[in-house]
Amino acid sequence: MRWDDKRRMQKQFHAYFSGRVQGVGFRFTAMDIARELNVSGWVKNLSDARVEVVAEAEEDILLDFLSRLEQAFSRYIEDKDIDWQPASGKFTGFKLEY
Repeated sequence: MRWDDKRRMQKQFHAYFSGRVQGVGFRFTAMDIARELNVSGWVKNLSDARVEVVAEAEEDILLDFLSRLEQAFSRYIEDKDIDWQPASGKFTGFKLEY
């Protein structure tokens, strides 16, 4: 398998964003960006004031998704914890979780 083929493989990340990320449109922006890039998964607010995101797509698309989120909310994100893994294939579309 060539390097370029690996970049096209479906991946998943599970991320937690902390800071002042709730109440600033983070979830709806994440949903809009995900739908534009054809990323599947979900986003939700947590009771500890973090936002959790699970997303699946090709790796380069996921990197673009993360970059756009970080640019849009650079004033609000204080920390992020991202765990990469193989895609599960169980998501269709991108939605808000509660």
